[in-house]
This record gives sequence, structure tokens and C-alpha cells, in this order.
Amino acid sequence: QVQLVESGGGLVQAGGSLRLSCAASGVISSINRMGWYRQAPGKQRELVAAITSGGSTNYADSVKGRFTISKDFAKNLVYLQMNSLKPEDTAVYSCTLSSWGVDFWGQGTQVTVSS
Repeated sequence: QVQLVESGGGLVQAGGSLRLSCAASGVISSINRMGWYRQAPGKQRELVAAITSGGSTNYADSVKGRFTISKDFAKNLVYLQMNSLKPEDTAVYSCTLSSWGVDFWGQGTQVTVSS
């Protein structure tokens, strides 16, 4: 079984920064892609950023230029550096891992940005 554990969330003022980390453990034969999703109260879950094993990345338009995703798949880690945070970034951020067509999810970490 694969487990994902996120860390690094918290409360920050608008304009501040946070760095989220996600560590995967368990039987992982190969990581094809890892990413971050978020869900704010009353809103649908949305993709924030993702990165493939080859290093290709994609970002939600709303975070481009502010957030950076990075990886260390040898250690089953993925990070999300979040700069210039805005109140609208407030959400539960969840890590996901895709391996051979199977998706795994973490429990999520709360990010709250105060104005």
C-alpha cells in the first residue's frame, strides 16, 4: 500500500510564502507523476501543479509565476514552493502520486492566507 504524507501547511499573511512537502512510502514500483491539488470550501477540487518523472510540469493559470513544483523521485518526494500567496489560495492542499495508471492521495494539509 502506498501512503502519502503532506507537511508544511499553515497560516500565513498575504504576500507570504510556504513550502509544502509530500513524502510517499510503501511499495512503489515506479512514479510516473506527482502533483498537488487543492479544494477550497464550497469549490471543486482543482489541479495546482504536477510534475512527471521526466521533469515536465504544468500549473494552474492562477498560480503560474508564483508557485513552483519540484521533485526528488529517488526519495519519493515532491515539493510545492508557494510565493506571493493570496487569500484566494486558501484551501486544503493534497498530494497525489500516479504509478502505472493508479492514483494515490494524501490526507491533505490546510493552507490559510489572511488578508
